[in-house]
Amino acid sequence: MPWDQRVAQRLKLRDLYVLHTVAELGSMGKAAGRLAVSHPAISKAITDLEFVLGARLFDRTRQGVEPTQYGTALLKWSTIVFDNLRQGVEEVDFLADPTGGEVQVGSTDTMMSGLLPALVDRLSRQFPNMVFKVSVAQGIREQFHDLRERRVDLILGRILEPKLEQDLSVEILFEDPLFIVAGKDSKWHRRRKISAAELLPEPWVLPPYDSFVGTILKEAFQSKNLEPPRITVTSSSILFYTALLATGRFLALRSASWLHLHSGSSLEKALPSTCDFDLSTQVSLR
Repeated sequence: MPWDQRVAQRLKLRDLYVLHTVAELGSMGKAAGRLAVSHPAISKAITDLEFVLGARLFDRTRQGVEPTQYGTALLKWSTIVFDNLRQGVEEVDFLADPTGGEVQVGSTDTMMSGLLPALVDRLSRQFPNMVFKVSVAQGIREQFHDLRERRVDLILGRILEPKLEQDLSVEILFEDPLFIVAGKDSKWHRRRKISAAELLPEPWVLPPYDSFVGTILKEAFQSKNLEPPRITVTSSSILFYTALLATGRFLALRSASWLHLHSGSSLEKALPSTCDFDLSTQVSLR
């Protein structure tokens, strides 16, 4: 269908909003309730869209309605329209008040306990009217999904592959190596020289070995012709890691940035740099 004056003039933003609400709720009646309008008004908005586009947008089912292939296509592209419009309004607000604005950030639990709070603190001091909306995802792949779905403006985390898809814009912030850490009262901090083999029997709290960080540790031990240590506790909770490390028994992994930002208050520290292998694989934060 050509994009002509007929389509451009008759396609209404409000009707597109109705389309999204109906698709989200799966019911015209529920959409009418949320938008505080009558059921016939919802039906008319969808009918008007179908007339302009010349295609059926919803099929009726026993559970309600669901988008047709045409409706799905329009939903995909109108999501971008709404997102661009939102960003346009936010840019107008920013031009009116450069110290304000809103940014939606996606990150992981690790970043949210280290680097991200420091960044938010600095920016909020510099721009006191700025609003931050931060969401957490289990991993970087989930963050990419949120970014592509335009649920966040940017993500802060580690890059898994050297090259990303062309639809993503990447900026390297810094290189952030990993270190083996133990509680400050751990016996290992009294040692100047530590071999990888000595660490094998110790209790470890780690992500799974098929994860990004777990793979780095596994490869470090294998480089010394050793099997990786048995994982005693698997968890993605930074608070849980910290509590176990505080006992002085457990070993874990921390990034250099985390250790730097928590150097004054943390109950843990990196093992001596004279350990006979290291994890200083340069993993970029982007």
